[in-house]
Amino acid sequence: MHHHINTLHINKFMKTTAKLLAGFGSAMLLLSSCGNKQNQGGAAAAGGPPPVQSFPVFKIEAKNTTLNSDYPATLQGQQNIEIRPKIDGYIDRIYIDEGSVVKKGQLLFHISAPQYTQDINNAAAAVASAKADVSAAQLQVNKAKPLVEKDIISHYELESAQYTLQARKAALVQANANLANARTNLGYASVTSPVNGVVGTIPYKLGSLVNSSTTQPLTTVSNIGNVYAYFSLNEKQLLEFSRHYEGKTLEAKLAKLPQVSLILSDGSNYPEKGRVETISGLINTETGSASFRATFPNPMRLIRSGGSATIRIPQSLENVILVPQKSTYELQGKRFVYVVDAKGAVKSTEIQIMDLASGQYFVVTSGLKAGDTVVLEGTSNMQDGMTIKPDMQGEDKVYQDLK
Repeated sequence: MHHHINTLHINKFMKTTAKLLAGFGSAMLLLSSCGNKQNQGGAAAAGGPPPVQSFPVFKIEAKNTTLNSDYPATLQGQQNIEIRPKIDGYIDRIYIDEGSVVKKGQLLFHISAPQYTQDINNAAAAVASAKADVSAAQLQVNKAKPLVEKDIISHYELESAQYTLQARKAALVQANANLANARTNLGYASVTSPVNGVVGTIPYKLGSLVNSSTTQPLTTVSNIGNVYAYFSLNEKQLLEFSRHYEGKTLEAKLAKLPQVSLILSDGSNYPEKGRVETISGLINTETGSASFRATFPNPMRLIRSGGSATIRIPQSLENVILVPQKSTYELQGKRFVYVVDAKGAVKSTEIQIMDLASGQYFVVTSGLKAGDTVVLEGTSNMQDGMTIKPDMQGEDKVYQDLK
């Protein structure tokens, strides 16, 4: 009887243990299955397509713009005249100061030259002597004439007296010329301005000995009613200029050139506009450039001779393709942009641009056309063929810096 009971207990224990093992195995299978599903999901997430990024894009539109070509220039007054003494002497009076505005004929300096006063006295005495000689010779002629007529003296003596009279008259003419020359020289003691202008530096002070061979001039008078700005174009720039403006000759092309601007040395714009008037007929073989001259009115006398400035020549362009510089990138000396198609795929596209930029924009000569969609910025991590989410930017935002 006891043996039977033990057998029952043993069977019950075995069944319970089997159930527990079966439940534990099911739980392990369930955990394993969940773990595999999670691993599979993570792998799918890691190996799937990356999220589509958004980039700002814009549509290309034809625009009008002005390109500015800048050239360094030197400034000169319309007339720069060195004032030099014509006689030797000491400066005893200075009537003007440096920077004075003077009129034509205005007295600038007086030179003390007593030797020229003495020359006048000597010349005047010589004139008086020559007049006396002429008078004496005239008396001899008057005396000889009746004697010849009465055959008291020969005709030869009358001719001799007449020749002497001619010589005395010639000597008088020379004496008068010497007197006039002496008076002219004394007149040079007063130095006047030959033009309207502005006085430059005055290196010689009162008491300075000066003469016609002195190294420095007494001063310089600059007529700065107009100023000339001299600048140069090299051969390439000259050819581009010739192609852009119509006309059979350079003079005809210059006539169609718009008014030019002057940028002063402090970066400010000179208020008056100028015109390019002349060009050198030859290209300098040493520099390979041709010289131009632009004339600017200078009513306020703001510009003085010898200064430096920049000539700005505008060039108007109509209906050209402009692209912001930040939308482009350079690779191996070539310029590219990313063009976006209708599906959002980007394509690296080479463009040709003009050497001269319009502010923050490149002028595109080939590679783009109006209506193309281009990535505005953020292209550093972009790859050819990738798909983006286009964020269209308005014209006012893209071209807001365009002048």
